[in-house]
Amino acid sequence: MPAKKPSVRAAAPRSRKVAAVENMDVEQALALLKQQASPAHRTGLARFGIPDTHALGVPMAAIQAIGKRIGRQHALAPELWDSGIHEARLLVAFVADPTRLSGTQMDRWCRDFDNWAVCDTLCFHLFDRTPHAWAKARPWSRRRGEFEKRAAFALLAGLAVHDKQAPDEPFADGLRLVEEAAADPRNFVRKAVSWALRAIGQRRAAMYAPAIALARRLAASEDATERWVGKDALRDLTRPQVAQRLARR
Repeated sequence: MPAKKPSVRAAAPRSRKVAAVENMDVEQALALLKQQASPAHRTGLARFGIPDTHALGVPMAAIQAIGKRIGRQHALAPELWDSGIHEARLLVAFVADPTRLSGTQMDRWCRDFDNWAVCDTLCFHLFDRTPHAWAKARPWSRRRGEFEKRAAFALLAGLAVHDKQAPDEPFADGLRLVEEAAADPRNFVRKAVSWALRAIGQRRAAMYAPAIALARRLAASEDATERWVGKDALRDLTRPQVAQRLARR
């Protein structure tokens, strides 16, 4: 989650605006990241299951601010990715142009995912905005790698939130993918499967009943992982505020 915005008074000493740099190269972008690096933040990554071997220790809020300063400079994205630096790969989500990103490049980056943070950030801030997003969910849901498979469901969750114009049919297919993957016991897969189920169920009223029905089937399953996914989704979907919000849409 982005850090809480400081007050105007607190931010005043650092409020000088820096002009955006056109045609920024990878060394300049990495220098911006290194300026925001914190050893304490880097040390804390392991608590969240994020490897710190190739990390600088830059908070997400700072990465997003750097991405906003750079803007969409698509040619920079592959170089940032190929640096292998954790924060540089997160930055890719904010500088790559989703309209220019190829399906082949998405597949390549998906194969490189080695933690949930990079997976979720790219799926939720970049991949779900590309014209290839819907075509990737099903094949990725059948990948063997934990974070590659997670990407399918992080992508579905992102589409449920951001693709306001999509009809219900592809989301109904998304629920079928959820049901197919619900028995995968790997931690980062099952959590993403639940995330996708909850996001689809909350998208609009027409998807709420099918999502609830699936969650209840899973919650009653003899398989422990399916039960976990179903119960986790039901806790969220049956909150009174969810039904109230959908009724207002």
